[in-house]
Amino acid sequence: MERLDVVVVGAGFSGLYLIHRLRGAGFSVRAIEAGDDVGGTWYWNRYPGARCDVESLDYCYAFDDELLREWHWKERYSTQPDILDYLRHVAERFDLRRDITFNSRVTHATWHETDGRWQVETDRGGTFEATFLIMATGCLSVPRMPEFPDLDCYGGRVYYTARWPHEGVDFAGLDVAVIGTGSSGIQSIPVIARQAKRVTVFQRTPNFSVPAFNAPMDPELERDAMADIPARRQALRASDSGYLIVRNPEKLDGKPADEIERELERRWNEGGFNLLNVYDGVTSDPTTNAIVADFIRRRIRATVKDPKIANKLCPTNHPFGTKRPCVDIGYFETYNRENVELVDLNETPIENFTTGGLRTSDRNFDFDAVVFATGFDAMTGALLAVEITGRRGLSLRDKWAHGPRSYLGLMVAGFPNLFTITGPGSPSVLTNMVTSIEQHVEWVTDCLSNLRNRQQSRIEATEAAEDDWVARVNREADETLYPKANSWYVGANVPGKPRVFMPYVGGLDVYRKLCDEVAAKDYEGFVAGR
Repeated sequence: MERLDVVVVGAGFSGLYLIHRLRGAGFSVRAIEAGDDVGGTWYWNRYPGARCDVESLDYCYAFDDELLREWHWKERYSTQPDILDYLRHVAERFDLRRDITFNSRVTHATWHETDGRWQVETDRGGTFEATFLIMATGCLSVPRMPEFPDLDCYGGRVYYTARWPHEGVDFAGLDVAVIGTGSSGIQSIPVIARQAKRVTVFQRTPNFSVPAFNAPMDPELERDAMADIPARRQALRASDSGYLIVRNPEKLDGKPADEIERELERRWNEGGFNLLNVYDGVTSDPTTNAIVADFIRRRIRATVKDPKIANKLCPTNHPFGTKRPCVDIGYFETYNRENVELVDLNETPIENFTTGGLRTSDRNFDFDAVVFATGFDAMTGALLAVEITGRRGLSLRDKWAHGPRSYLGLMVAGFPNLFTITGPGSPSVLTNMVTSIEQHVEWVTDCLSNLRNRQQSRIEATEAAEDDWVARVNREADETLYPKANSWYVGANVPGKPRVFMPYVGGLDVYRKLCDEVAAKDYEGFVAGR
């Protein structure tokens, strides 16, 4: 049994930075990773077209000047292989692999009150003991597996975007079904359609998607970004979203229609998440949101030649931005291809699978392969996949039976010395994850250093602080349009999952200030001791 100061679960962006930061602060640390290499989300998600929806120059660590200068991104929006190469480079550059146990999945973590330590067990029989346990398991790391009648009867090839074969897949000459039109479906469908003989897309919920206008990295843009790294780092960390998109503070009310249209066009042509920031109130004011949403629907109808298909692709059951908007490369244009068909599952739902394909309420389909782009058990899935037991035998699964509860998204009352990186109750998925990860990792490391300096070894959130924070997260979410969507933000994509809006909507800038104030007030809301 290995005894440590800290056990970290996961070796993606969070886990790697934790190793580097904790090691630098003088703590003994070991990360436990289910995969055979670093990368986290970017290790597992290798589906065709997988790339980040945050621009490359923002979606990278900002903590080290030389790391920023020495790595050169190939494109405006990086592909999965490029991001994985970057994380491998980080692991090599800072010699992080020596503190990672690969090919081991954590199954149990149990708090032992008598000696104030966590015992961590893996599926390989490994056991570790640590004073502190940090879950760096990611928000989108547990796939939501499909549940269709008779799926096991299907005799063709079956693929899951979240667990794609590392050797890749050749769809040439094949009839392919793709089920799901969330982000992974929207990214993979255009690529698969260029390879396959025929693609049938089965859509339940159309999603808002905006073009990336991706391109090779502009050397001049990269030089400008690296010209003043401290200022750029400060701007990222002071922003509400963690990425450098200019937010328009003006309200749309009273502006001439032609002026609004020009600004919408300008933002659309910039690509990416710019439309989320076009005017103040996009995700809180129904009128503003409706104008932006209608503009996107008009662009969809202008792109897709068949009006019936275009209408099916236009989202109408949720406000724009209340599900994470997708950023695509040629998604809607793909439906103009002769080898692509769209099936609306609201009109003709899937009844069951057959040996050769599937049957909807009005038709039989045969195909050679099916791709399930059915998303993730977001934010809580990876945490609840481990049997975590805190004080007095309380399991995290029981504690969260009616939805996740935490203080600042960092700790859970009843679970001493357990930290969650970008957990439920933090801004996490509403922001650039890397910027949020850096904030969490640095706060947690500073907290542990503070405890050590005081010769303390235990910290836990209080029930009162947790209750107040959960109430604040809910109150601020209710002031927006977010709860109006059946999104994975509220767990609506997982049958039986409690409907709770999980992220904190107040912005990363506000959240960072709150966390800093808590630390400055002697870690207000926490109880620390020996």
